[in-house]
This record gives sequence, C-alpha cells and structure tokens, in this order.
Amino acid sequence: MSKPKAENSSPSTNEGLLDVIIIGGGPAGLSAALILGRCLRRVLVCDSGQPRNAASHALHGYLTRDGTSPAEFLKIGREQLAPYETIAFRHARVQDVERAEGHFAAVLEDGERVSSRMLLLATGLVDELPQIENFRQFYGVSAHNCPFCDGWEHRGQPIAVVGCSKDAAELALELRLWSKDIILCTNGGAVCDREALDLLERNGVDVIKTAIARLEGKGSELERIVFQDGSENARRALFFSPGQHQRSHLAEMLGCEFCEDDGCVQCGEDASTCVPGVFVAGNASRGLQLVIAAAAEGMQAGFKINSALLEADAERGAVKSGAGDEKHPAPIPN
Repeated sequence: MSKPKAENSSPSTNEGLLDVIIIGGGPAGLSAALILGRCLRRVLVCDSGQPRNAASHALHGYLTRDGTSPAEFLKIGREQLAPYETIAFRHARVQDVERAEGHFAAVLEDGERVSSRMLLLATGLVDELPQIENFRQFYGVSAHNCPFCDGWEHRGQPIAVVGCSKDAAELALELRLWSKDIILCTNGGAVCDREALDLLERNGVDVIKTAIARLEGKGSELERIVFQDGSENARRALFFSPGQHQRSHLAEMLGCEFCEDDGCVQCGEDASTCVPGVFVAGNASRGLQLVIAAAAEGMQAGFKINSALLEADAERGAVKSGAGDEKHPAPIPN
C-alpha cells in the first residue's frame, strides 16, 4: 500500500503523470473535480484564494445554498471532496503552463512543476470597480453588479445605477423589476445614445449627469450619493455594470481564442477550447455569471474531460482502473 504524503503536499512530476490539473478552485473547478474524482481520475486543484465574489455577503439563486456566504460555500465544497483520495489541493498560483507532446506542465509560484494529460481553466474574471470615494465600504452589501444575485434584497428601495454605457442603461431598466425608484448616474460621462435616453424616460428612470464626489452611509449600508456640485440623492443601494478582464493570462499563453464582445475564452458547449486538451469553465468562458451556472459548467467540463481521457486510453488499449494502482499511487488531499 502506498504511504500517505505529508500534509500540504501535492502530486509532483516524479509521481507519474496526473490526469487533470484544474486551475481555479471556485464553483466550476470544484464541481469538475467532484465528477473527475468519482471517476478515479488523478486531479490536482490549484487555487490562489482570490474568489471574485469574496466581497459578497451571500450568494443567491443556488437551490439548497441560497443565502450561503461565498466562503462557506467553498468550505462545504472542499469538505465534500475530501473522501475522494485521487483529488489533491494546492493553495498556489499557477504562473506558467507549458505544452509538451501528450501532456502539459504547470509551473507553480514556488517553482514546482506538475504535469498532467489535460488542463481545466476555471480562473474566472476580475471586475473593474467604479473609482468612487468610499465605494469599497459598501461593496458586497449595498453596492452590487448583479440584480439576479442581489436585487431581491433591495426590492422597493431607492436604487442608483452608475455608468453611462448601453449596458448601464439596460441594467437601470432591468432593475425596475425590483423597484420603481431607479436613477442612472453617469458620473460625469456622456450618456450612451438618444435611443437609450428615450427608453429610460419612458420607463420613469431619471438620469443624473453630474459627477459623483463620494458615497455616504452607516457601516456598509448606503444612505446617499453626494455629487461634486454639493447636491445629494438618498439611495439605499447602488448597482454598476463593470468592465471585466480575465484573472489569468494562461488561456492567452496557451493560444486559446477569445470572444470579441466580452473577452471570454471561446469554448464549445462541452467546455473544450481550440487547444487540444485544454478546457475552460465558469465565468472565464460564459456571459451568465452565476454560481450555480459555474458549477453546472464545471460538471459538464468534468464529464467531457473524463470522456476524452477514456477515448484516448481506449485507442491505445490502455483503459484500466485507478483503484489500488501501486505503480501510480493516488494523491492524498491536503
């Protein structure tokens, strides 16, 4: 029987080739790991510990987990993966990925190299937050970017949308589902176009073009927006339509293609990219940025990766059980 590895260890190149390295330990990465672990695949999940929704007080729209904090959700996910001895975790950033014949080599931030047959990128996106004084004081509690995640909590309240793009105007209209008192603050910017202005006017959304000086309130609860001309507007919540960029450079480094409209990694319905052996799931690849959607995409990616591995092994006549394999011992979770 193989000896368990020391705590905080992980599979390395001298322990044989891993089946999959999953880069990103959020909902998509953990969901894929669950499917692959149940297929006895040797998997290493690398995560830098910077979830996109860390500032949020709760996630919503996820049946059985509605209202759970993001940190608790990840904790539960890790705990439920613990019985699967072929899954290992590393709290580490992957700095580089190299392609070789038939495998990939991931270079971790401490210089360690770990190799696998396939890669799953579940690295997510970074939101570009409004540069408004005191914004971070309210971010995640009364300042948000997703009405499906947080609109219900502010139903019937006076809400502001910050932005001057078409997306911001559409967000202001969408928020009318939750409140009749919606304003669009362009923060000194030029409003998107006349058609958008007409739509906003017809639907009772006022537009304030004056630049914002700061946000004010008690604790994390927004109370008012103060403008640079000294005027104020009482608001209980603020929503914004953020610019976004990929959290990781690895997809670009590997030669993946990106969508021109939103910068997401292009992939098929099965999560495969244009680079053989590279898959992507979660916010890095989809416009629907909900936790439950990311988890579903991770599951789909896990199925496809396992099928691709099985097909490759079948072609070589090398399909075999991973249980009790003394030659390639299973990694032990940290």
